[in-house]
Amino acid sequence: MNTRSDVIVLGTGGVGSAALFHLAQRGVKALGIDRFPPGHDRGSSHGESRMIRLSYFERPDYVPLLRRAYDLWDELGERRGRNLFHRTGLVYFGDPDGVILSGIRRSAVAHGLEIEEPSIDEARRRFPGFVPSEGAGALFEANAGYLLVEDCVCAQIEEAARLGARHVHGETALHWTATSSGVVVETDKGSHEAGSLIVTAGCWAGGLLKDLGLRLRVLRKHLHWFATDGDIHSEPKGCPCFFFETGDGFFYGFPDRGGAGVKIAEHSGGREIENPLLDSREPDPEDNARIEAFLQNHLPGVSSHRKRHEVCFYTMSPDEHFIVDRHPEHANVCFSAGLSGHGFKFASVLGEALADLALKDKTQADIGFLRLDRPGLKG
Repeated sequence: MNTRSDVIVLGTGGVGSAALFHLAQRGVKALGIDRFPPGHDRGSSHGESRMIRLSYFERPDYVPLLRRAYDLWDELGERRGRNLFHRTGLVYFGDPDGVILSGIRRSAVAHGLEIEEPSIDEARRRFPGFVPSEGAGALFEANAGYLLVEDCVCAQIEEAARLGARHVHGETALHWTATSSGVVVETDKGSHEAGSLIVTAGCWAGGLLKDLGLRLRVLRKHLHWFATDGDIHSEPKGCPCFFFETGDGFFYGFPDRGGAGVKIAEHSGGREIENPLLDSREPDPEDNARIEAFLQNHLPGVSSHRKRHEVCFYTMSPDEHFIVDRHPEHANVCFSAGLSGHGFKFASVLGEALADLALKDKTQADIGFLRLDRPGLKG
C-alpha cells in the first residue's frame, strides 16, 4: 500500500492537471495518476492549441466560468514566465440567424460582452484570408485567442510538483472503492489510499464512472496543419483564429504560428469509437475530403500540402454540455466528464471547482447547470 494522500486525481490531462495544481496551492497532500506522461497525445489535451473565447454560442451560462478561466490562465503564465494564452482575436462567419452567430449574440446581451459586428464587406477587407459563404454574417471578438495546450498541462503539473504534489505516470487505474472514511484506487502497479478522489479521466471516464450509467460517446477527431502560399494567414501579420458555420458543418482553425502551417479541424461530425488505446491514428479519407473542400471554398492562399496530422478525442455527453458534480453515493468523490469537444478552455476553472468540492461542501464556481441530475444523461 502506498503512502496515503489527502486527495487523489485520476487522469491528469487538462482538468486533472489543473485540479492537482489547485490542491497543491492549498497545501493538501495530493497525488495525480495517469497512464501516460504529461502532455501526451493519446487523449483530448494535445495538438498544439485550443481556442478560448468569451463569445460562447453554446450557452450563456458558461461565460462567468470563462471570465474566471481567463484570469487563471493568465496567472499560470505569469507563474511559469511564459505566455500560454495568445490573444489573436477570433472571427466568426455563418448564417446571421444560425446556431453560432445567434448564440453569440445571446451571450453578449446576457453578459455585456464586447463583440464587434462588421458588415460582411468590412469583414472581407479586415480578414482577407477568409471567404464567407453567400449570405453569411460576421462577428469578431478581440479578446479571444488560443491556449498552448500541452504547455498548459505541463505548466500545471510542474507548478503542482513545485508546491509539493506527487505525480505518477505509467500506471493504469483499474477501479476505485470509496467509504465514508476514504478511497482506495487500484492500478496495474498497486493501490493508493486517500481521503477524497477526483476523477478526470477524459475518454476513459465512462469506465471509471460506470456505476453512474452515464451515456457517453467517444468520437475520433482529426487535426490538420496546411502550408500557406503567403502571409495573410500569419499570426504575426494579424490573422485571427476563425470559426465557420457552413452548410456542410462547423469548421475552425488557427493562424500560422511562424511556418508551422494553418491548423484546421471540423467541430461537427466525428466517428464514434470503442477503445481510444486501439483506435487508428491515421488520416481518414472522408475527413480529408471535407477539410480540403472547406479550404478550397473558404481559405484562399492555403495550399493542399498537409504538413502535419493528429488525432484527438471528444467525449460527448447527450446534451453536449459538461458533467461536473459530486458522486451521488460517495460525498468524497467528485468528477468531470463529457466535456464534448469544448472543455479545454475551462480546464483551469474546472480544476479549481473540483478542488473545492474535494475539500469542502461547495464551490464559488457557478456549475449548477452542469450537475449530474439534469435529464437525459443516464442510459
